[in-house]
Amino acid sequence: MPLVILTGFPCSGKTKRVSELKKYLEENKGQHVRVIDDEDGDVQRQSTYHDSKREKDARGLLKSAVERLISRENIIILDSLNYIKGYRYELYCVAKAHKTTHCLIHCDTPRETCAEWNGKMEDSYPEDIIDALIMRYEPPDARNRWDSPLFTIQVDDVLPAELIYDALINRVPHRPNQATQSQPLSATNFLYELDRITQDIVTAILNSQKTFVPGDKIAVPGTDQLIVLTRQVNMAELRRTRRQFITYTKTHPVDDTSKIANMFVQYLNNCIH
Repeated sequence: MPLVILTGFPCSGKTKRVSELKKYLEENKGQHVRVIDDEDGDVQRQSTYHDSKREKDARGLLKSAVERLISRENIIILDSLNYIKGYRYELYCVAKAHKTTHCLIHCDTPRETCAEWNGKMEDSYPEDIIDALIMRYEPPDARNRWDSPLFTIQVDDVLPAELIYDALINRVPHRPNQATQSQPLSATNFLYELDRITQDIVTAILNSQKTFVPGDKIAVPGTDQLIVLTRQVNMAELRRTRRQFITYTKTHPVDDTSKIANMFVQYLNNCIH
């Protein structure tokens, strides 16, 4: 089903517009709406944007959530900064691959107003972070296919909910091409094996850490390759990394499921250092 992407400065009123749109679509159009927000990306305003790797991981989690839910019978609304044009292009490709429409809502709020609203929030952005995010912000351009159709909304504007609905429901979606089309699974038991093997490895890592010493090399089921741990890795981080690996591997399946364990170990060694 269609994808709605919010974008704008931090504290520009995106969540308010999401609430307005969700209420309109559910009460007036009988649509099922699913909102994906920063909580799904494990975004912590005080810390995530201080660390480029954590920020990249958060974007990956949000994109993964979109990919999981976009094929269901509802409208997906992504409520996050989405301030990087390359990332918005990736989201556009997700919608295109699933043969559905998308649109972009830009909350074009002055930076002074954003700073004022941020100061009134309990979970506010630190001043240096909000300044840096505003400086790095890449505004959408309706001439770009991934930013179109674009609805730019000022602070006092009424949400054009009917126009947004029309753009989502009555527009013909872009046809997926080879670059965006998900590849078919290569084996009937692929998903089962992917889930089982990765869960067994995560369990083995958690059990091994009970007697953990930094620098330990951990043997895991299904492969001779070892996990190299330079630090303690908690369950939440392992689960996030596993979800990211599964999402990627679903669209890049292998013919031989015995390769999954080796691939996951290599992925873990790259991610948890």
